[in-house]
Amino acid sequence: MASALFVVSEEGYWGEECIEPLTTLDEAGVDITVATPSGGEPVIDDRSVDPDEVGEETAEWVAGVHETDPRLNDPEPLAAVDADGHDAVVFPGGHGTEWDVNQDRHARALLRDAVEGDGTALVVCHAVGILGFTRDSDGGFLVDGRDVTGFPNEWEDGIVDADDLMPDGRKLPYLVEDEVEAAGGNWDAELDSDTSVTVDGDLVTARGPESSAAAAETLLSELGIDAPEA
Repeated sequence: MASALFVVSEEGYWGEECIEPLTTLDEAGVDITVATPSGGEPVIDDRSVDPDEVGEETAEWVAGVHETDPRLNDPEPLAAVDADGHDAVVFPGGHGTEWDVNQDRHARALLRDAVEGDGTALVVCHAVGILGFTRDSDGGFLVDGRDVTGFPNEWEDGIVDADDLMPDGRKLPYLVEDEVEAAGGNWDAELDSDTSVTVDGDLVTARGPESSAAAAETLLSELGIDAPEA
């Protein structure tokens, strides 16, 4: 049985970007483990379960899985897991990743080991920012020369204010696009497309919530697993 490790934020993950891949892989028979930086329960971004923000159906579905899934309710600490035992490592997005997952040395090691080893990594939305800080085994940036997509600067303009303050008052520490490009990534968020998923070797990146389903299906394809029937 194929297995996947989900690395989920305790500072605010975006619901659909985790729940869509998690349920899709689950239905395809993939064994799933969830880990968070400290081993505490992941925290969901309130906006991602707000019916006015994401629609009533999505909000209800995401909130339901978040509250009842035993893997989300009892995660492992990142320091206690490794990539070697998993076919895929999945990094759901959300602004919260900028404060914990993307800055966590164990998360970066999981990403590096998945991409350089026998696994595949799926990195979504703001979690793509981890590529701006992850080094390969030779000391260079893992993303250098790779094609990637992710949450674009242009979209932050409608979220943060002129001082880069989030709606909850926290200051966004960096812009994903800027950090990934500075680390040598070939950035293209495909803003003219409804969805954006990019595959470069064993690294799969996705732009945001609307790309979550396509990202999950792409990951299954990369693993050689048939997607579950709709």
